[in-house]
Amino acid sequence: MKSIVWFIVAPFMLFAQPKKDSIRVFYLGGQSNMEGFGYVKELPANLNKINKNVFIYQGNPTVDNDDKGGLGKWDFLKPGHGTGFSSDGKENKLSDRFGIELSLAQKLQELYPNEKLAFIKYARNGSSIDSVGTTSFGAWEPDFTGGKGMNQYDYFLKTVNNAMAVKDINGDGIEDVLIPTGILWMQGESDADKTETIANQYYFNLKRLMDLMRASFRNNNLPIVIGKISDSGDDQDGKVWPFGELVQYAQEKFASKEPHVKIVRSTSSYDYTDRYHYKSTGYIDLGKEFAKSIFLLNTEKVKM
Repeated sequence: MKSIVWFIVAPFMLFAQPKKDSIRVFYLGGQSNMEGFGYVKELPANLNKINKNVFIYQGNPTVDNDDKGGLGKWDFLKPGHGTGFSSDGKENKLSDRFGIELSLAQKLQELYPNEKLAFIKYARNGSSIDSVGTTSFGAWEPDFTGGKGMNQYDYFLKTVNNAMAVKDINGDGIEDVLIPTGILWMQGESDADKTETIANQYYFNLKRLMDLMRASFRNNNLPIVIGKISDSGDDQDGKVWPFGELVQYAQEKFASKEPHVKIVRSTSSYDYTDRYHYKSTGYIDLGKEFAKSIFLLNTEKVKM
C-alpha cells in the first residue's frame, strides 16, 4: 500500500509548477521634465520614504556615444531618481531631486491594490527626437548615430533589455514575471526649440518612436500616455519654445489619432523653478495624472 500511495503522489510532485510573482511594469521616458527637477527636501512625508512594494530600474542618463549610457540595477523605489541620478550597473547613486515616479507609484498602488509594481526609467535632460534639434544633449532618432554609434534610443533599448532580463528583481528568491502595462512619455520641448521644420515633423517622429518602443515590449497596442509640453513664458517675447504650439498640436494629434493613447494637459497650470522645469508640486501632480490616465487606458482595453 505504501508503494501505491507513493506512486500517486510522485507524479504531482514531478509536475508541480514553481511559484512566480507577476509584476506590472511601466516605462518612464522623455527629457528633463520626465528626468525630474523636483527637490527631495520639498517632498511631503508620505512620499519621502522607501517604497518596498514598488521597484525601479533607471538607466544611467548621458550624452550620445557613451558606453555608460543606460546602465542600471533594480532597487526599491525611493527619492533621488531625478536629475543628477547615475548608475554604473553595480551601484545606483541617488540625487537630491525627484521626478513623477514617487506620486505615480502612490496613485498606482491605490488603483492596483495588492499588486506589485515596477518602473523602468530612462530619460535624458535636453534630448530631442529629431537629431538636428539635439545639439549636445542627445537624440532619440532610431537611425541617428552621430557618426559613432549609440544614442538615446540605444540607451532606451539597453535599459529595457537589461531590466527585463533580470528574473528576480527584488531578490526574494521567487522568479518575477514582468508584465508591460504602459509607456509614459514627457518630452517635446527640445523639438520645439530650433526650427519650424523640426516642430512640424514631431507627430511623425513621435509616432515612429512610440511604435518602436511598443515593439520592444512586444505589444503593438501597449497603452501610452504623453504629457503635453508647456511654456513658462520666461523670455523677452514671452515664449521659451519658439515653435511650442506646433509640437503641442502634434501631441494632441497623436493622442486623438493613435489607438490606446491619452494626453495629460495639467502641465499648463504648473509653476516653474526656472525657464524650463516645474516646481516640485508640479512633478507630484504630474505623477498622479499619469497614473490615472494609464489606468483608464488599461481598463478600457480590458472592456474591449
